[in-house]
Amino acid sequence: MTASSPDRFDVAIVGSGIVGLGAAYAAVRRGLRVVVVDRTERPVGATIRNFGHLCIGAQDGPARAYGEASRGIWLRLAAEAGFWARESGTLVVARAEDERALLEEAARAEAGAEAGGGIRLLSPAEVTALAPVRPDVVHGGALVAGDLQVNPREAAGAIVRHLAALGVEFRFRTAVAEVGTGLVRTTRGDIAASDVVVAVNHDVDQLLPALAERAGVIRCALDMMRVAADLAAPLQAPLLTGWSLVRYRRFAGLGTATVLRERLHAERPELAALDLNQMYTQLPDGTLLLGDSHHKAVQPDPFQPEAAFDAFLAEARELFDIGGIRVIERWQGVYAAAGEEFLIEEAAPRVLALAATTGIGMTTGLGLAEIETARAFGWAGSGSGSDDTGRSVADAAQNPAIVGGAGTTATVGGIAQEENA
Repeated sequence: MTASSPDRFDVAIVGSGIVGLGAAYAAVRRGLRVVVVDRTERPVGATIRNFGHLCIGAQDGPARAYGEASRGIWLRLAAEAGFWARESGTLVVARAEDERALLEEAARAEAGAEAGGGIRLLSPAEVTALAPVRPDVVHGGALVAGDLQVNPREAAGAIVRHLAALGVEFRFRTAVAEVGTGLVRTTRGDIAASDVVVAVNHDVDQLLPALAERAGVIRCALDMMRVAADLAAPLQAPLLTGWSLVRYRRFAGLGTATVLRERLHAERPELAALDLNQMYTQLPDGTLLLGDSHHKAVQPDPFQPEAAFDAFLAEARELFDIGGIRVIERWQGVYAAAGEEFLIEEAAPRVLALAATTGIGMTTGLGLAEIETARAFGWAGSGSGSDDTGRSVADAAQNPAIVGGAGTTATVGGIAQEENA
């Protein structure tokens, strides 16, 4: 590839989703001149169409490592960029004995592991103190320490503004036609860069089709909704259910998960057909996010079946001590899916393609970008995957904090006193 008088940067990043923003943050902190190119006018993809749940403690293997690295970066960015982030941990409600048995098996496995992301088993009374769920459906539960919550609609824009203030140049409404060693061709001219990061999630098949086909990258479409719900009390942390446990690898790989999965699919085949992850988060304005269903295809249909939304509402009414529900928004999210959890490949010398190819991009994306760009390009220095507060993950579970935004606060005490914003 050749170009005449291109703009010159140290690093060019294609894509302004969470992985691209993580790569830009990693580069600018090392004193590099960075440009981010995106065909949209702002981040509008999977980075804003999610629960805002940074579900670190439910991962294993590389995903757990990237998630732990992401945790410290999220906390630093929240403090620097001024967006809301809550160290809430994650609640899991067990509504049957096999769900409680799976949580107990996971807790036993954690007892022999290194500290971090620990699982604290909860009694039914402790669960109902932290979440307004109906007491008659609760058999027990757990608190997974170390997990975070952000408002995805707010966080992405705040990170863009912060990176721009640090000197990162953003070229929105600019499409990329081709990438190669040292050069990115765009609809607004060529960009010369020593290092190139392609972080376009599922659209990698548009820019690097051979790579996408080799990696088996397709799309996963999901349905979600936001509601105003008359809850008896605030939801103190993101809430997972048995349908979540059979999805996340830390739980899904355990022996008792098979029994649970078989029961759920036998009893509720209509929910299994939706590939349901029944989970909930509450935003600072009090609205509740519900979801989500999953459908995989090279190009999923844009049409959203009302049956999925009916199921979300019906299941919420069955779980929560709830009055009225008013639907505010419905939407379709799309993210990259493949046989492996991550796409990490050098498409050409010093051209690195990165993607989370499961639905855990918000959880792992910042750490993935930090670790893999440093490794691939030999960037000096480590990136701050540690918690800048100096607290261990176990400490954070007992002393949850809210950082960023207008009123940074922290609370200390038992889990029933956890702050809700």
